[in-house]
Amino acid sequence: MNKRTIVSAAVLAAFTATLPLGAMAAPDLKVALIAGKTGVLEAYAKETETGFMMGLEYLTGGKMEINGRKLKVIVKDDQSKPDLGRTLLAEAYGDDKVDIAVGTTSSGSAIAMLPVAAEYKKVLIIEPAVADAITGDKWNRYIFRTARNSMQDALSAAATLKGGSVAFLAQDYAFGKDAIKAGKEALAATGSKAKVVHEEYAPQTATDFTASAQRIFAALKDKPQPRVLGIVWAGPSPMNKIADMQPGRYGIALAPGGNILPVMKTWRNYAGTEGTIYYYYDFPKNKMNDWFVAEHKKRFKAPPDMFTAGGFAAASAVVTAFKKAGSGDTEKLIAAMEGMDFETPKGKMSFRKQDHQAMQSMYHFRIKKTQKDEWDLLELVREIPASELPVPVRNKR
Repeated sequence: MNKRTIVSAAVLAAFTATLPLGAMAAPDLKVALIAGKTGVLEAYAKETETGFMMGLEYLTGGKMEINGRKLKVIVKDDQSKPDLGRTLLAEAYGDDKVDIAVGTTSSGSAIAMLPVAAEYKKVLIIEPAVADAITGDKWNRYIFRTARNSMQDALSAAATLKGGSVAFLAQDYAFGKDAIKAGKEALAATGSKAKVVHEEYAPQTATDFTASAQRIFAALKDKPQPRVLGIVWAGPSPMNKIADMQPGRYGIALAPGGNILPVMKTWRNYAGTEGTIYYYYDFPKNKMNDWFVAEHKKRFKAPPDMFTAGGFAAASAVVTAFKKAGSGDTEKLIAAMEGMDFETPKGKMSFRKQDHQAMQSMYHFRIKKTQKDEWDLLELVREIPASELPVPVRNKR
């Protein structure tokens, strides 16, 4: 090193030392988004990523900055595999040094990730996995969830069932089992007189539902009316295949849970069928949703879907938490997020302090008889406010 270099370095060091702290470049705020971008739930994962990035864009005015600090997003694909989800989250916290992680698509993978957040003492926002155990017996203080849980799904569905007989069809893994358990509890919690007469579980990748349908029809056909088959399914819905077996000949009505738009588009022949859903683009009336719908249509030639809205909600939670905490420090983030309200395309959500579950409204829908275009699918029966959904606290805080 020559004399000129030494003098220049000394001058630079002296000048830097005199700068106010605000003039130094603050480190980036880092967020990991983990999703099952390949595998059976890839459609959901891709929607989540799209919504998350659109949410960050809207909420930062396109600057991708919060409190003057650049926001960096690192996306990882866990393929909906629990072991990989666990590994990728550890990588995000340990190697990438992210301040917050968001994910993931599969409830099984999400549950596997929960202890990693506790090990690294870092915040994990669950989106879109819904298993009750996530904010129940598997919960820890670093876990927050913007996604609805199984009980919120179940309570909103139960609010539409006042009596009669019910059977359930669900997938044979954490999501499906949680959903049916929640469904039975929700009927009791809402005072419904409907009786559950059968539970049917099929493999997650099942394509033939003949035997399942025969068992369901046999269990329901002689029971008191109305007879309802509730279908709870992640991925391509079996509704059309069940409907082709003509449950109506036994007086059985199908009650599907809301699904992504490409799936619900195939339900046109079942006009009048009712169900409940987390989000449908035409239901919420607010400025954020107006921008979201218009911008999504402009970019993708279609309206945003329910998992896209979920990704946007997670982005809002991240931005609101960073702004309120004033840093990426975990303890400051937790203090900011407990009880925190944040705006979403659905309207206001709030993380309740006891288990960090986002309390939110749901929607009772009816499939339209007259549809103006390929995405004009549902009409709103009513919005079910969070105040009507008595979601129990199940963690052991």
